[in-house]
Amino acid sequence: MHVQPKPVNKYPWFIRLFFAKQKHTYGAILDPGLLWGRSKWVFASVAVLYGALNRKGSPLNGALRSMVTVRVSQINHCEFCVDINGATLQKRGASEDKILALRSWQKSDLFTPEERAALEYTEQVTRTEGRVSDELMAQLRVHYDDDTIIELTALIAFQNLSSKFNAALDIPPQGFCQMPELKTDD
Repeated sequence: MHVQPKPVNKYPWFIRLFFAKQKHTYGAILDPGLLWGRSKWVFASVAVLYGALNRKGSPLNGALRSMVTVRVSQINHCEFCVDINGATLQKRGASEDKILALRSWQKSDLFTPEERAALEYTEQVTRTEGRVSDELMAQLRVHYDDDTIIELTALIAFQNLSSKFNAALDIPPQGFCQMPELKTDD
């Protein structure tokens, strides 16, 4: 990693509580958390936003949210994000074939029309400075209402923030996903 974490006891108490939850959930403190935590204000803001986007009451189902985060992570070359989001996608019940097909989802018949629309939107937002065609917005509206499109857009934007942060700082995977074939884009 380009920047090293501080000793855990040097972080504010509320961040250490978050680290304890990570250790309980994942078996380890996540390296990105240790780096985000170097700025308590940034850490707190990112944690609140992540919690809002990953809540059970989201209008986007969990598997779709994970597909979107894996795809953004692949595009942005974030090995850590592919690792942890791939593991979450596995836990949320996606088949191994579908997970492995994410890199070339356009060529696969494994994805539903709703997933295809969300993945196309994910790619356009991630690859084109956020510019989205009117045709794609019309296609999204066939499957999603405006509030859901806002949630999807926020999720894509957050994952771009997270994966670019992690990739820039060269944060390695931590071995969560049991599918080593799930790699970032070349």
